[in-house]
Amino acid sequence: MTAPRPALKASTLHVRNYRERMREQGLVKKDVWIRPEYAEELAAIEKSMRESEREAGIPYLPTQPIEAGWTVPAIRHAIGQTSAVRDGLLSVETIEGAEPSLHLVMHEYGDLSVFLAVGGEQILVEAYLWPVDDVMDPAAFNAHVLSTHVLLPLSTIGMQRIGGVAGYSMFGALDSHSSLANVMFEIETLAENVIHATDAYRPYLRVAQKARA
Repeated sequence: MTAPRPALKASTLHVRNYRERMREQGLVKKDVWIRPEYAEELAAIEKSMRESEREAGIPYLPTQPIEAGWTVPAIRHAIGQTSAVRDGLLSVETIEGAEPSLHLVMHEYGDLSVFLAVGGEQILVEAYLWPVDDVMDPAAFNAHVLSTHVLLPLSTIGMQRIGGVAGYSMFGALDSHSSLANVMFEIETLAENVIHATDAYRPYLRVAQKARA
């Protein structure tokens, strides 16, 4: 019997908490214009620039991939040894079932829930966005997402039913032999993209209209 997933919140609630946390850390938001092929590199550099002890000019360098391939228990153990967990930025728990997965709570991103599973040669990471009912015009929104999803590096938006309710989610995938550094980068990039997507697609959501009222 598969254990139920934790209760999910729309990503709009996480965005508010995320912005407050960034301001509390003394960080400022800057918009930049780059060529699309550099999006992944920029995301890594941006992440490193949030560290107070970062050496100027030192980019993010992933470690070597593992040969055996990750399993869910192995990833949980490895993530548990990272500074993100030790510093209280990330919590992780196992969701037991026929195919166990991980539930990661990204405290740095407004307690955003990210789910990780391993299947065959892939690691899949996923985060919930919002229910379909929160979108004012789903057809127009879907068309807009299809034309702009390339602006969110390494992540894709899809639809699925969770607890019988149709909703949107964002996910990314990488090879199961990837290094721990790349796995963590994928998780962090997904969290970043959830925040960016919520900002970018807010005009299509009912919550934006309520806020203006």
